[in-house]
This record gives sequence, structure tokens and C-alpha cells, in this order.
Amino acid sequence: TTPGAAPALTPSITTLKTGLTVVTEPSALTSTVSLTYPSAGSSNELPSESGAAIANRYLAFKSGKELSSALITRSIEDVGANMFASAGRRGATVGYTALKENAAWISPLLAVRSGFEKWDVRDAVKLAGKEIDEAKANAQVALTDQIYAAAYGPQSSLGRSYYTPNASRSSIVSFRERTYTLNGAVLAATGISDHEAFVRMVEDEFPAAAPPKFEKVECAYLAGEARLDAPSTGATHLALAFKGPSSTPLANVLKSVINMSTGACAFSSSGLFGVHLVCAPSSADATIDVLTKAVTSAPSSDIISKAKAAAKAEALATLSGGSKSLADAMTASILETCTFSPSALAESYDAVSEADVKKALDDLKKGGVSLAAVGDLSYVPYRATIAGRF
Repeated sequence: TTPGAAPALTPSITTLKTGLTVVTEPSALTSTVSLTYPSAGSSNELPSESGAAIANRYLAFKSGKELSSALITRSIEDVGANMFASAGRRGATVGYTALKENAAWISPLLAVRSGFEKWDVRDAVKLAGKEIDEAKANAQVALTDQIYAAAYGPQSSLGRSYYTPNASRSSIVSFRERTYTLNGAVLAATGISDHEAFVRMVEDEFPAAAPPKFEKVECAYLAGEARLDAPSTGATHLALAFKGPSSTPLANVLKSVINMSTGACAFSSSGLFGVHLVCAPSSADATIDVLTKAVTSAPSSDIISKAKAAAKAEALATLSGGSKSLADAMTASILETCTFSPSALAESYDAVSEADVKKALDDLKKGGVSLAAVGDLSYVPYRATIAGRF
């Protein structure tokens, strides 16, 4: 009967002595609390730890040194929270979404040190194997693996596949103890009205020791070629990749430019940018021409202006796409710029100029092209025959 004004999206950021960065905001209707370990991706696996990143994803919310899996799960489910965990080449995240009044007090469960019980490890390896089997049947996943192998080399930490089966117990343990550390991690929480109280709780309940910060592995961009022959698919999946812009807003604008003005589909990730299409095997050569033109054609001022508006709108839409989407956006901003604010996000897109876009397109070509292909390769040209186009 006495409604008040909705709280504004006003983020608060604190970095603790442990090296953990805590970012909260009060406006979300539900609370998502996520803990992201940027070094816990497969790109930081040692050669002896292949497959440890994906297996460790399934150790989320499992038995700790002093807490059982049943107690952890029941504590979270008793307050109606929905748990989630994810991992990839460049990090891992564990978290949950709950009602605002219940979210904060169970957050220490995110940082419980794994007890590596033998049944938990066994189940984690089994569940990882199921995910890997599903991924192997997906041509887009296979193409992604080939893109990274072509760009960074198949034996490099970034070039190796995230979907590697049968990790050993010792590799799972060593990888988690090296990379799942609070120093450098980001704890994002939406729907938190009292930032200071939340930070005090984190200081009291999360592990206090600050282990040495684990530095992420950086791989050199090689501009190579990777091909996976699978004639039974009846199609050819093709991608051209390049060393991408370091700025996420610029990469997103560039992606929007290509998607708007060409027949290719653009993609970007940290340090990598490219275009891809799927075609009939006999059309592979013509499809390479389309992909080439998408990168080498100069966009008009009108297209760049529209692309900036579209990329900016998409970025701002994530802030109102639900509490988990907002938590992901906060985390990504902290990891890239060490800060977060909606106004700064909007300004970062406004600052992208037409000259920046055209220079970024020129810079793509200077770094060399990587070619990835999956499927029927009968008509796919080799990289050496197209490298001169760039």
C-alpha cells in the first residue's frame, strides 16, 4: 500500500586482502551470487592435467573438507536457490539464484574447499564424459575446437580441446588446488541492498588466507590451419579467424558491422575474432569467398552507425535480462576493466569511432588468417591458397 521507488542499478566494488573482488548492486528483483575463477579454464591445464577443467566443473557443491555434499545441497535447496556451474577455456563459475532475503547467508558455500571424496571424483569424471560425448556429436563445438587449434596450435594450452575425457584423480586435485583460488577471483552478487554488510560476511566466512595469484597462460597467435574430415555430416562448416581487438566494445561493434552488412556470421572471444558459415560441400570455395569479402570489404558510415547502436543496445539489454545475466555482465566488466557501471558501459560504445572500426578491420588482416574446417572437406581450399587475400 506504500510502494517505494525501485532502487537504481548502483554497483559497489571492494577488493579484499585475499585478492577477491566483491561487486554488488541492489536493483535486481532476485539475487544471483556467482564466484568466478578466471584461471580455472582448460587453457591453464598443464599437459598432465588434460580434462581436469571439465571434470572440476562437476565437483561444484560437492563434499568439502568439513561439509558433506548432502549438507551443502540441502542448505542451498532449503532456501529455494537454483544452483549452476560452468567452465570453459578461460575460466570457471559456480553460483546460485535465490530470493533476495535468502541469498547472502549461504554464499560461503561457494568457496568450500573440495574434499575430493572418491565417489564425488568418480561421478565428476562420469558426468564430464557424458558432456564430452554430446559435444563430439555437435559440429559447432568441433568447429570451435578447430578454430582454436588453427589460431594457437593444437598442442598449445588454448589450442587443446576443453572437451578432454578421462582425467585422473591426481590431475583433478592438482588443477583445482592451483587454479581455484580467491586471489584474482570475482564474487558478483545482485539484489544486495547493503554492500558493506555483505563484504563483512565474506571477510568473516570465506577462506582468509591469500594464496599466490595464479597468472593466466597467454598463447601466441599463430595464424594456422586445422581440418576435421567428417564426410558423413553431408555439410561443410568453415571459419576464418584472426587476432581480435582487445576491447570488447570494439569487438562487439565489429561483429555487428559484419552481421549487418554481409552474409557471414561473425564471432568473437577474448583475443580472437572471426567469421563462419555452413554450406554444401561443393560450395566450399564460394563460401570462402563470402567469408573473405565479409572481412575485407569496407563498411559504410551508415552501417557503422547502425552497428554501434545495435551493439550498445545489446550490451545494455544484458543488464536488464535477469539477475544472472546482470551478474555475468558485472563479472565480465570487472575482469576486463577492474570496474563496472552502466554509464561507463554505454560510454565505452559511444567512444568507438568510425576510424576505430576501419582500423580494427585492417589490423585483423595484418595478423594473418587462420582457417578451420569441419565436415566434408572434398572442396575446401588450403590456407596457403587464400592467405594472400589478406
